[in-house]
Amino acid sequence: MPLSLQPVSGDEFAGLIAPLGPWAGASRIAVAVSGGADSLCLALLAARWAAARGIATCGLIVDHALRPAAAAEAETTRARLSAHAIDAVILRLRGLDHGPALAARARAARYAALTEACRQRGLVDLLLGHHAGDQAETVLMRSRAGSGPDGLAGMAAIAETNDLRLLRPLLGIDPARLRHTLQAMGLDWVEDPSNRDVRALRTRLRSELADNPALAADLRAEARAAGNRRADHDAAQAALLAGSAMLRPEGFALLPRGLLPPRALAALLRTIAGAAHAPPAASVEALTRRPRLATLGGARLLPAGRLGAGWLVVREASQVQGPIMAAPGVFWDRRFRLCAQAVPKGATIAARRHPGLPARVGAVMPALLDAAGDVCAGARFELVPPSPATAAPSFPEQARLSGAARVNDNYLEIK
Repeated sequence: MPLSLQPVSGDEFAGLIAPLGPWAGASRIAVAVSGGADSLCLALLAARWAAARGIATCGLIVDHALRPAAAAEAETTRARLSAHAIDAVILRLRGLDHGPALAARARAARYAALTEACRQRGLVDLLLGHHAGDQAETVLMRSRAGSGPDGLAGMAAIAETNDLRLLRPLLGIDPARLRHTLQAMGLDWVEDPSNRDVRALRTRLRSELADNPALAADLRAEARAAGNRRADHDAAQAALLAGSAMLRPEGFALLPRGLLPPRALAALLRTIAGAAHAPPAASVEALTRRPRLATLGGARLLPAGRLGAGWLVVREASQVQGPIMAAPGVFWDRRFRLCAQAVPKGATIAARRHPGLPARVGAVMPALLDAAGDVCAGARFELVPPSPATAAPSFPEQARLSGAARVNDNYLEIK
């Protein structure tokens, strides 16, 4: 039987997921499930692998509520998982409407719901069903959009956020094999008609690659080579940041007089701004060639003053989020999370100047305010930007511990 028609065996899957560990001591994993063949197959393979190692599996079924049949399909998917002893919960998204940038909006809402569900359940490892076809589409899309070397690495097998490890064990597996695996199990799956909508860019790319398998293979090879280079650059960047930059729990960074190479500086600017993406590469390169007071990508670079001879990177005050209602675990300005089991009635979170810190730092830090607008002493905030300044290796064979400074365990207490 040709490899493209062979089901994925348990032993093969074990070989795919093992390098994405460490798994020693793991007790639970989560799998994002749409109900389609790819994610359903992943859930079943992962559950069998996990059960043999005493690890529980939680299926997180996302219902985007964009089609009348979506709710029933989510229930059907939950029943299919339950029949294989997989606990599952349905995450129904609210507020998504058809219109411009639907794919991007749906993706953001999906990942937000998955992250929150994992956080509530204490889950750290989230498995995603992206496969070799998805990888080829991603690289082709980014290549035609003029993406740089890091973007051409495509999706990473391991990607870390400050809450989760996003794991993609199937990136090297052809999607046809996943369907054959389900067929061998006697299982059906949900077919989302939107995947056939030719108005969507991914649908058109998928059709193009289906007609040109050689191109798809080249794109996957390009992604792996670029991913390995990205992993090497990330490791070097982690060591550089650990040795040259001081990232503080108050949400600012202290840099040496000579700044940092452009790639490392861009990552740090993104982290301090709480942004999803780094600022334009050309602008960062210009800044490293001639360091100066500047605002870029939601962050501000300025002389360190009394803190030393180098530079400060702080959040740009004009872009800081306004006041929000306080709640346990709520995020403010995409950077700080309130660490509290309860909050006073009517309390809000807003920027307030903090004494003892440089003015531009203290002015962009959060404070918990009671209903009268007075600061609640002892409030505790955790700096959790959406994009850490350094990332996990892109591919498992590159996996190694880095000396990068992380801010996950640093807390800010408001006196």
